[in-house]
Amino acid sequence: MFKQLYRLPCRSTLTPLAPGSRRYFQTKRQNSLPAAYYRGGTSRAVFFKQEDLPPNKEDWAPIFRSVIGSPDPNGRQLDGLGGGISSLSKVCVVGASTHDEADVDYTFVSLGIKNTDVDYSSNCGNMSSAVGPFAVDAHLFPLQNPSPDSASVRIHNTNTGKIIHSSFPVVDGEATASGDFAIDGVAGTAARIKLDFIDPAGSVTGKLLPTGNVVDTFDATKATCIDVGNPCVFVQALDLGVSGNLTPDEITAHPDLLPRLDSIRRQAGVKMGIADETAAVPGSIPKICIVAAPSTTDSRDIERRQTSVDVDLLARALSVGQPHKAVPITVALALAAAVHVPQSTVAGVVSEDPVDGAGLTIGHASGNLLVGANFDADGALTSATVFRTARRLFEGRIYWKNDN
Repeated sequence: MFKQLYRLPCRSTLTPLAPGSRRYFQTKRQNSLPAAYYRGGTSRAVFFKQEDLPPNKEDWAPIFRSVIGSPDPNGRQLDGLGGGISSLSKVCVVGASTHDEADVDYTFVSLGIKNTDVDYSSNCGNMSSAVGPFAVDAHLFPLQNPSPDSASVRIHNTNTGKIIHSSFPVVDGEATASGDFAIDGVAGTAARIKLDFIDPAGSVTGKLLPTGNVVDTFDATKATCIDVGNPCVFVQALDLGVSGNLTPDEITAHPDLLPRLDSIRRQAGVKMGIADETAAVPGSIPKICIVAAPSTTDSRDIERRQTSVDVDLLARALSVGQPHKAVPITVALALAAAVHVPQSTVAGVVSEDPVDGAGLTIGHASGNLLVGANFDADGALTSATVFRTARRLFEGRIYWKNDN
């Protein structure tokens, strides 16, 4: 299968740059592979079947960079399918399961935009919502009867070793795209996808509280470090001297907020055991998020439906150094868990009476999100649930060039 689908350059010629020129360049046929392009939640990614990629994982990076269009010093990724922001610079690989309790394996890859980073260190909760539909559409998950109206795919995320259950409607053997469910940050409506993250605590560090403390202090700022879905760091807007309802553009324009948050994030990454020194902390984890109590009178919060009547807290997250335009699902999962940790920075901004008894309602930069968390009798987190939408945008062959 690999030899049939992975096309190596098969023709080369020497062509002069211009009449009379003594300099030459080598032309090659582009490489290509079967691929698909999906929106998952508020992100997009190129999807590959693992069986179509080179068997050696070390050979994947140059393919992914060229497909996405990285590195691009202009930050636009015009020569690939990236979109110049972290939520659009992603690749997902889906293949046969290596886990007894899963139907498919799923590997998430985050790519740098202006640099050559190819990061396997974390999962993407938003793109997780497209994995089940891709598995059905790509015939990696066999449907149990000839004409089912729904599917439930058990997904093994290889980045974290965790299991995700994805349930969604099916029509004519494909994942349904149309529906009446809407998520903030995505225009229109689509079919609802239920994601149950099973035993999500300790995704990377093996511990709910990786530092052993509920609160640590970095750069004179109190922070709660928690590992659910992905390692996360939560700091209060009040301690940073900023408003909790800043827009992504306002966060970017602030004179020193982004460097300060990155300093806190890197120090937390070392204390969480993710890296031995701050310079070695990956760009993707830990995630860092500003939290704040919702107001009752702020005009912007009223306009956005993010007052204390509408949401339990305000959250503004960063993703690979950029303000996220919504909220990473793994950050939402960690928030839903942290609110149940007494004295945490998250619990400190949330009222005892939730606006929705089904879970935690988060006010993010593009709207609101409800996240449910389930705990056993001993208070241990057993699962967390979110609802998203996803859609296949393209399927065919994707091309890339190798200039090396």
